[in-house]
Amino acid sequence: MILHTVNRSPFGSDCLQSCLDIATIDSGVILIEDGVYCALANTELTELISTALTRHKIYVLSPDLQARGIADAVAEGIEAVDYAGFVELCTQFDKVVSWY
Repeated sequence: MILHTVNRSPFGSDCLQSCLDIATIDSGVILIEDGVYCALANTELTELISTALTRHKIYVLSPDLQARGIADAVAEGIEAVDYAGFVELCTQFDKVVSWY
């Protein structure tokens, strides 16, 4: 099982799409830094995220959401975690792969 971290904005990078193209069913994805913009509801990514949620558990780092002022705009089905939750996720998965 792999935890994939995505730290790039979807509006200037295809990291999320690349990650989802190779992530297996048992993988998790956590959106961090500018990657939290991938979690926004009602964007051109809505369909991509909805489809991904049928295959993967998707998390978003809540301090990064708060720092960008978008904590109230997260798409349904994405779970927000704090730093302790991020560390816990890293211990639950066999590997962590970063997309940047």
